[in-house]
Amino acid sequence: MQTFDVAIAGGGMVGLAVACGLHGSGLRVVVLEKAEPRPIAQDAAPALRVSAINAASERLLQHLDAWSSILAWRASRYHAMEVWDRDSFGHIAFDAEQQALTHLGHIVENQVIHQALWQRAAGLDDVTLRAPAELQQVAFGENEAFITLADGNMMSARLMIAADGAHSWLRQKADIPLTFWDYEHHALVANIRTEQPHDAVARQVFHGDGILAFLPLSDPHLSSIVWSLPPQEADRLRSMPEALFNQQLSVAFDMRLGLCRVESERETFPLMARYARQFAGHRLALVGDAAHTIHPLAGQGVNLGFMDAATLIGEIKRLHQQGKDIGQHLYLRRYERERKHSAALMLAGMQGFRQLFAGENPAKKLLRDIGLTLADNLPGVKPRLLKQAMGLNDLPHWLR
Repeated sequence: MQTFDVAIAGGGMVGLAVACGLHGSGLRVVVLEKAEPRPIAQDAAPALRVSAINAASERLLQHLDAWSSILAWRASRYHAMEVWDRDSFGHIAFDAEQQALTHLGHIVENQVIHQALWQRAAGLDDVTLRAPAELQQVAFGENEAFITLADGNMMSARLMIAADGAHSWLRQKADIPLTFWDYEHHALVANIRTEQPHDAVARQVFHGDGILAFLPLSDPHLSSIVWSLPPQEADRLRSMPEALFNQQLSVAFDMRLGLCRVESERETFPLMARYARQFAGHRLALVGDAAHTIHPLAGQGVNLGFMDAATLIGEIKRLHQQGKDIGQHLYLRRYERERKHSAALMLAGMQGFRQLFAGENPAKKLLRDIGLTLADNLPGVKPRLLKQAMGLNDLPHWLR
């Protein structure tokens, strides 16, 4: 039986970030992933799933020595954001230059981030990548967790980390209850070519029954869209003829970038909010989507997960340096308190925001338009909103 200090279930972006972050700590780490990622072809078209990487996540990825690989592959820096309410006066804009910043964030394909972290982890002598590896059984003993894989191999670890996604097998096995609610929306994602260049500006428009975001990609005329809509409407748009879809998309986006043309498949997926009742237990810590999922409204899902990783890395290293048991729930509670608070704030904020911007009720519409206009014009409001969006309030001390 192989023995490790830390076993990470799930080799996605957040799980790999934890593994890379523990490098050099004196701990032996294993990452258990169902399938090894396929290399991305040099001439591959941009993938549909992207993330808006904020300043806090960028700092973590720099620290993990993965950021330079991401930039070398493909990442699109954006320097401004625009948000408006359709058919009304509500509008807010953020500009990096006005705030003395070089940029507000980067739009990066999830597969690019994943590949950079996988390659980084593969080169570390204290990290073992096991793929394909599927968990079959886990038993949480007094001093260790005992793991049996589907291929019959067995191993033990002092701490297990559930980084195995929204439907986390490990969270279920640990009997951690989940609070969840259906946003009653599906997200439609696609890559869109626009008549006018996006000028590295991220844009988002609210209309009665949906939210449409255009995220700028490296090609000046190419954007990734995330369109949050009622399920039937999302399905209708996904399956309608291309020419009609292009027309409806252009109109929904107020012709802001001229005529739009879809340049990829159109995919839809349901949107759910999830919040684990515990983020830690005996010999167990939850990170990323295993702990929480939120509406993609502000593109903050992966940033929240990366800050889980950053906080947990700091806590595990601190406990190890102090000679404490890294798997004791008593010691993991500090991580749990901090990240539960951040996730709860983000979930509540997203829910409030979504409810305010849902529907065409005239009183509600007036309220949100006044709110957007005030936020755009009142001194001191935008820098605070921007700092929140960039994740700088959420950085653990070791990354500051």
